[in-house]
Amino acid sequence: MNIQDVIREQVSSAPVVLYMKGTPQFPQCGFSATVAQILKHCGVTKIFAVNVLENDAIRQGIKEFANWPTIPQLYINGEFVGGCDIVREMYENGELQQMLADLDVQ
Repeated sequence: MNIQDVIREQVSSAPVVLYMKGTPQFPQCGFSATVAQILKHCGVTKIFAVNVLENDAIRQGIKEFANWPTIPQLYINGEFVGGCDIVREMYENGELQQMLADLDVQ
């Protein structure tokens, strides 16, 4: 199984998947911390978090998978949502809460 298959499997394994530096409890960068905090504010307690610092292949592979150059990356229901700025903007205008409303993530 190549790294793209591994990522595809991870992305579809849970309703909310976050590729980040560190973990939601111990983020290793400010942008990752911000996205984890926003999800927490939305009431999300079930996050499948992937610490890209533990696996260089995933760290590089996820950038190619989404064609998005930065970490963190948020996926909801297998769909790429965006990075920190997009997630923050969606949270501020209520879009993120709507996307999460019907999911069993609390």
